[in-house]
Amino acid sequence: MPTSFFDDPEALAPPRAVRIAFDDGSFVLRSPEPLKPYARCVGEWIERWAAETPEAPAVAERDDSGDWRRLNWRELRRAVGAVAQSLLGLKLPPQRPVVVLSDNGLDHLLLMLAAMHVGRPVCTVSSAYCRLTQDYSKIHGILATLGPALVYASDAKVYGPPIDSAGIDAVVVFSQGADGFPGAISFDSLLRTAESPAVMKAFEALLPDDPAKYLLTSGSTGHPKVVINTHRMLCANMQMMAQVWRFLEREKPVIVDWLPWSHTFGGNHNLDLVLRHGGTLYIDEGRPAPGLVDKTLRNLREVQPTLWFNVPRGFEMALPALEADEALAREVFARLRMVFYAGAALPQATWERLAAVARRARPQAPAWFTTSWGATETSPAITSAHWQLDRAGNIGLPLPGLELKFIPNGQKLELRVRGVTVFPGYRNAPHLTAQAFDEEGYYRIGDAGLIADPARPESGVVFDGRVAEDFKLTTGTWVSVGTLRIRIISALAPLAQDVVITGHDRSEACALVFPSPQARELPTAELQQRIAAALGVLRREGGGSSMAVVRARLLAEPPSADAGEITDKGYINQRAVLQRRAAEVEALYASPYDAGVIIPS
Repeated sequence: MPTSFFDDPEALAPPRAVRIAFDDGSFVLRSPEPLKPYARCVGEWIERWAAETPEAPAVAERDDSGDWRRLNWRELRRAVGAVAQSLLGLKLPPQRPVVVLSDNGLDHLLLMLAAMHVGRPVCTVSSAYCRLTQDYSKIHGILATLGPALVYASDAKVYGPPIDSAGIDAVVVFSQGADGFPGAISFDSLLRTAESPAVMKAFEALLPDDPAKYLLTSGSTGHPKVVINTHRMLCANMQMMAQVWRFLEREKPVIVDWLPWSHTFGGNHNLDLVLRHGGTLYIDEGRPAPGLVDKTLRNLREVQPTLWFNVPRGFEMALPALEADEALAREVFARLRMVFYAGAALPQATWERLAAVARRARPQAPAWFTTSWGATETSPAITSAHWQLDRAGNIGLPLPGLELKFIPNGQKLELRVRGVTVFPGYRNAPHLTAQAFDEEGYYRIGDAGLIADPARPESGVVFDGRVAEDFKLTTGTWVSVGTLRIRIISALAPLAQDVVITGHDRSEACALVFPSPQARELPTAELQQRIAAALGVLRREGGGSSMAVVRARLLAEPPSADAGEITDKGYINQRAVLQRRAAEVEALYASPYDAGVIIPS
């Protein structure tokens, strides 16, 4: 990519920030650029592109034969209108949402957009609660909390049993197998309804502060927190992004995306980016998992997207193939304007490997690597690194219209956020809502950060982990879990899929290591020796007991999604791993050590 792209104010907003300091040591960072007007509701984007670019491709997914099933913007709007009319005809009870239990898909998208078009909020629930377990207690608890008017899932064979046993009073819709589920409706029947003026009447009555979506917080159980996302939040957030990623006004985004719509990254940030700018979404059936990542690479190669969004795990799974196959890398990077990571911190070693592939694949114009930071409660983006970065860790600057407050908290600066894209509260949970905000109305996000260069606020914010995740050793030394985890993964690259830091209420920090697929191909003795050497180098670099571990242990069993150790976005739930593998943690601190404990050499 020409350097001029980063110097072109019509492509990217220049990094600017205002810092306001207070006597108690806290300070606020905000953009000097005001937020411009934004759409009233999500459906205005669909109405716009159906009128302005009706023949342009809007969305595609692979059918059973492996071909792409495509809809242009006119066809998308027509289908949304038909499904919206069907929803109105069902006379669903008011104030109750549409709930989706299955993965991303075209029918899923049409139902979601149609419901929002006529003022019915939608909640997409992670499919893992139904697909990856026979214990349906969690999904039953979620459905009881949500109280849906309608429940949709792709396949009655997979999702019928948990729905049937949930004891809910709701209309049930399936794309496949509806005739085998008593009382269920086929999704195809929703598409055959002719739209009446009632759809536009309901659409025109929508207000910006009406709920558009309910999203469940990460790690939810049978009693999750239900985050309200209003139309104002979603539309304002995309306007914020448009003001810093200005190139999207002249380059419509084309993305291949697997990130689940049950999470704010895929369901709000990525999907809404396409809707806001009239781009094209190719629904990726792949995942960052063995076998499934090959599907993602096939789609990337065939579509050649302009933007590539992923979590660090997704990039790490794709890298071996991209590094080994130069032709594949050239085709994947052929049109890429941007490579974007979020959802978890990216190890520097992964950044460097990706950058090396990008330079080889397209030396005349390597892709732009960037990130953002936010939360389900902020719909989602709070910051954006809308300039050229040289390494991982910097999460950018506050978007127009948002205030980011830094408050001293122990060894860190706790981050809090206030602005138009912050949620109004948790559904039916006033006590939890009150706890989420401070006395000034800032949302307590729970993360920590610091200014990259304190003398230059425009240098951006460096992510500094979760405030509650950190712990103090019995020696009194604080351990920054997020920082140490990334440091170890980079030191062990490419041998570690992930690591979990231990040491709470103990005198030393240690690590549990999930070996990567490359590591599993090595003899155990050689693998342990290489890890010991890498950890030894890390200790000799200095920094004290908070910047290295004294022991490590390889985990033979990969992280279990069913047990909550790995989310459907592909990142590790540190707390769940520590709880489930308490025996492995004890082995790290036992005396004498067993053969599975690795000592830095």
